[in-house]
Amino acid sequence: MKFIAIASFIILAGALLTGCHSHDIYTAGISKQPFGNADGKPVELYTLTNTKGTKISIATYGGTITSWTTADKNGKFSSIVLGFDSLGGYLAKPPYFGALIGRYGNRIANASFKLGDSVFHLAANNGKNHLHGGLKGFDKVVWTAGPVSDTTPSLMLTYFSKDGEEGYPGNLQVKVVYSLSNDNELSIDYSAETDKPTPVNLTNHSYFNLTGDHSNTILNHVLWIDADKFTPVDSSLIPTGVLQYIKGSPFDFNTPTRIGARIDSVKGGYDHNFVVNRIDDRLLYVASVYDSISGRRLDILTTEPGLQFYTGNFLDGSIRGSDGKPINQHTGFCLETQHFPNSPNQPNFPTTILQPGAKYHTVTKYKVSVN
Repeated sequence: MKFIAIASFIILAGALLTGCHSHDIYTAGISKQPFGNADGKPVELYTLTNTKGTKISIATYGGTITSWTTADKNGKFSSIVLGFDSLGGYLAKPPYFGALIGRYGNRIANASFKLGDSVFHLAANNGKNHLHGGLKGFDKVVWTAGPVSDTTPSLMLTYFSKDGEEGYPGNLQVKVVYSLSNDNELSIDYSAETDKPTPVNLTNHSYFNLTGDHSNTILNHVLWIDADKFTPVDSSLIPTGVLQYIKGSPFDFNTPTRIGARIDSVKGGYDHNFVVNRIDDRLLYVASVYDSISGRRLDILTTEPGLQFYTGNFLDGSIRGSDGKPINQHTGFCLETQHFPNSPNQPNFPTTILQPGAKYHTVTKYKVSVN
């Protein structure tokens, strides 16, 4: 009863402080508001706020990060991710802006894989291949959400993916926890359990533009990736199975390099999986990006073996942001922590098969600082 009384006091105090009821104050640093309806279900928008004034908004539709507002070197706040201020922007099916991706992030060749003696057929939603969980992946469902009792603002999202959904075997229970620290670090903790063997590869598909203004491209952002190899791809962006050394090539970001410095040498732009340098599965600092306009720096830490670097090659101005401005090519970059694409069909890649009784668990952290 004491906890309920304290929670009620926080909600009441929050309402009095804000002077309005459009945002319910859930617990310290977390508020929520209605965000429309999808699949006949109400969608909510939760906002995590830390002591620095940084705010990250997450919709229950797709577990989507809709905005990440943080200060630049001049103290000006703006969002460093591409997104929309209403649900309609997401229902129009933009290319996975800010969404949680599953069951399998990235591509599976020929939209099929063999597991044991069975062949499983998935939706071919990317040419002849399967991409990001299919026609209705985790990015297009309404997740169940609630705050986590923690010292930092934390939001837990859960989703139950039924056996056979999008062609995948097994009932899969998924949990994702977003936490925002006072050091401006967003932690994403993914876990899942299944009752049948099934491939699982979860990630977040945020498009970053550290300038805070998508009128600017990301080509002058300076990128470092701690990877000596990448997985080259065929014409349909499926890995060939080779782990290729990148030293001296346009894929070599072991020395911090402008994203646009060699992008013209990469057909179509960057959309490739980098093999992170690691000897075990501990949380590891794997990449950083710096923007001189804003002074913002983004550091990425992960337990995952791979990192998909994508430069918004397919953005063409046909989508407009909440400010009405067109979202053009190369105005956002993705650094998606992951297992390798097409792993279910590549036995030499780290396995993505989750077994009954085992627990899928990965952690990724994105930390913003200002130089």
